[in-house]
Amino acid sequence: MTQAPTSARSTPRHHDREIIALALPAFGALVAEPLFVMVDSAVVGHLGTAQLAGLGVAAALLATAVNIFVFLAYATTAAVARRVGAGDLAGAIRQGMDGIWLALLLGAAIIAVALPAAPALVDLFGASDTAAPYAITYLRISTLGIPAMLVVLAATGVLRGLQDTRTPLYVAIGGFGANAALNAALVYGVGLGIAGSAWGTVIAQNAMAAVYLAVVIRGARRHGTSLRPDAAGIRACAHAGAPLLIRTLSLRAVMLIATAVAARLGDTDIAAHQIVLTLWSLLAFALDAIAIAGQAIIGRHLGAGDEEGARAACRRMVRWGVASGVALGLLVVASRPLFIPLFTTDSAVRDALLPALLVTALIQPVSGVVFVLDGVLMGAGDGPYLAWAMIATLAVFAPVALLVPSLGGGLTALWCTMALMMSVRMATLWLRTRSGRWIVTGAVRG
Repeated sequence: MTQAPTSARSTPRHHDREIIALALPAFGALVAEPLFVMVDSAVVGHLGTAQLAGLGVAAALLATAVNIFVFLAYATTAAVARRVGAGDLAGAIRQGMDGIWLALLLGAAIIAVALPAAPALVDLFGASDTAAPYAITYLRISTLGIPAMLVVLAATGVLRGLQDTRTPLYVAIGGFGANAALNAALVYGVGLGIAGSAWGTVIAQNAMAAVYLAVVIRGARRHGTSLRPDAAGIRACAHAGAPLLIRTLSLRAVMLIATAVAARLGDTDIAAHQIVLTLWSLLAFALDAIAIAGQAIIGRHLGAGDEEGARAACRRMVRWGVASGVALGLLVVASRPLFIPLFTTDSAVRDALLPALLVTALIQPVSGVVFVLDGVLMGAGDGPYLAWAMIATLAVFAPVALLVPSLGGGLTALWCTMALMMSVRMATLWLRTRSGRWIVTGAVRG
């Protein structure tokens, strides 16, 4: 890949075009992913309440098993982008293959644990006697698709690192369509029930993985890159991903604590909390798309030894993060009369929901900065700092959040602690970015 001169690549307009070109397709792919569960829920929901309840438990377990390994995408994006910036496309694809082999190994390990442990895991989540059999059936079948899901994560990281977010968008759209058709055919046409829904998703996920592998293998052959597993490369991928795994687990702990506290506040507050959390997740997709662009762009600049280009891109993306956060916050406030009735008609839930929703809207600019700087530091391969920063954030958030019920606070107070959590994250990430210690150039971060 030929690199343009630094001066030509450092203008704000160039950065804007590059961010938009990477972020828009990334946003589409991010939104397409949760539609898999929505399709399964829509199809299975017509089979009965027990089947839908079983799907809910199994889907939560599967999401946890897959999402904690999202570092396969993040770490691979950064490592591949560095190689691209250094002009080493063969090395970039080799780095990506190491990530894919690691995904396959992790997927095999999860299958070995999850298949025999499925009944115990379902019981741990408190599934009812009527829902448990359906949950176990769905979980055991869907577990067979986890290696493909992890390969999709790693291969997505490869393509993002190669500055390609369009292919993941096309694959996600195709996978969504295939999943919908297979679910309908296997559940109703063949009469397999909830098992048909699980098999439909497994087939769609494996088809997506096959498409990704075909793209990566074609690139490997073009550049003469070996497809064989390399033990040292796989270990290096695992080492780079471990801090991001810690970061992800700490972040999930924050969300679990917030939900547990909301549950202690009563049924009205937990219902309102779930609505706010759903909206929060939707807004996160938009901001995460900019972070993904940041991972790819920053990694490429640092791989090319272009410190000033990396700094300029970081500054521009922060502006994008703030502007996007302001726009999303205003959108939440302006559209609340439209979407609140879609979630609930309970006046008590609405009363609890509204002030918490306003807190969420107010902190969107902060969230925008957090997501962008998170992406910048991931692109720089600064995983160890991200891990420690998230642990520190959890240490601040947890005791404050757990005090909310005992101090008589309600849902609004809980979401104020979420605002505190995001503010702490912004402070830690901003300090690191200002220090410049994240800027380490070269094809490989030393």
